[in-house]
Amino acid sequence: MYRFPEELYTDIRIETVKTNSITYENNELKQNKLKVEKGAFIRIFDGERWYYSSTTNIEEIQKEIDELSKLAKRNENIYDNPVVKRIEVNKGNDIKYKNNNIIEVSNDEKIKLLESYLPINNEFPEILNSRLLYKDTYTIKEIISSKGTDVTFDIQNAYIANRYQLSIDGMTQNGGETIYEDDFNKLFNKQDLFREEIIKNLEYAKNAVPVKKGVYTCILSPVVAGVFAHESFGHKSESDFMIGDEKMMEEWSIGTKVGSEILNIIDCGNIEGSGYVPYDDEGTKAKENYLIKDGILNGRLHSAYTAGALNEDVTGNSRAINFEYEPIVRMTTTYIGAGNLTKEELFNGVKEGIYIDSFIHGSGMSTFTIAPSRAYMIRDGKISEPVKVSVITGNVMSTLNEIDGLSNEVEIKSLGTGGCGKMEQWPLSVGLGGPYVRVNKINVE
Repeated sequence: MYRFPEELYTDIRIETVKTNSITYENNELKQNKLKVEKGAFIRIFDGERWYYSSTTNIEEIQKEIDELSKLAKRNENIYDNPVVKRIEVNKGNDIKYKNNNIIEVSNDEKIKLLESYLPINNEFPEILNSRLLYKDTYTIKEIISSKGTDVTFDIQNAYIANRYQLSIDGMTQNGGETIYEDDFNKLFNKQDLFREEIIKNLEYAKNAVPVKKGVYTCILSPVVAGVFAHESFGHKSESDFMIGDEKMMEEWSIGTKVGSEILNIIDCGNIEGSGYVPYDDEGTKAKENYLIKDGILNGRLHSAYTAGALNEDVTGNSRAINFEYEPIVRMTTTYIGAGNLTKEELFNGVKEGIYIDSFIHGSGMSTFTIAPSRAYMIRDGKISEPVKVSVITGNVMSTLNEIDGLSNEVEIKSLGTGGCGKMEQWPLSVGLGGPYVRVNKINVE
């Protein structure tokens, strides 16, 4: 189809993205928008540097290839280059959503679905302002390379998000919940999930008291455990941070003990949800990557470039937010593996501690911080009174070693709205999760 320049490596990523967005604000329709984009990102590598180009004119791809090739230096040994050698050659058509393509659903049906959720917020006089959002995205990607890769695959998702502001005794508090699916029909009849979340937030706002600052044993819910894994360790596993940093490479050498022996942290693009990526943006197949295995540093996340630079294997984690950007090392679905305790056994091991039920945001590299949206005291193994917690924080390396209990079931959360940010590329869809996690010596403020 394309004429690839000799003695250079070339790849092309073509994306067609269709997005439908509908928004109600305080029960009034504010947005009903269908957006269709198609474009391509072209790369050429001569063994020394990459040359990039992005275009929305698909008919001009060959011209872009020809122009980029003029900038590069011909290299007769390009396919022996350690970066190029690591680029997988995959072929195939992996269209997963042919029979339930969300783009085939009419706009009227999507409006009707969203309107079925509108009455919920009206049930609660404490809700001052509300936004109800529907969004679906259907993406087809085609990746072609001079090495022989030729894959086509699709990704589909849809969500309904309820966002609101509560007023209790003159104080305001934000709340919300998201229902995420890869099938439009699965979004129906889940009003009780929104209703239950509003009730939880109301009870919390009415009864929460300021926490007594200190160092506590904390139990993290599966979604908070996922945020902890993503922020505290997932980003440290993105290997482009390590290129040229000998000190960091020494500290994070494979085989180093970095956490409790019961701890496993995994990243995998094959898990259905917002982190589902069957191939990365270099055409590498998704893999199950153990970053930590039994407390030992087992691996890190790679693109072909970082894998070649560090003499390791590609992992399926070279990703871009869209066709306007070059792929960089990013997470897919990152989660903590299951343990062997029931949820009750996990809580029974805490005489006085704090349960972190949900979160507002998190961040971290050497030090992690998570801002909870709801937190509760644990007393004698039972969830007790709600407490207002501004932030929980700790040193990443110390905290990973303070994990002493994991429940025996993993829950994966698709966030829908928002996503992961890195450099100028935000938001990228990712998944996260884990079991209930018990961890000691957490600073609570």
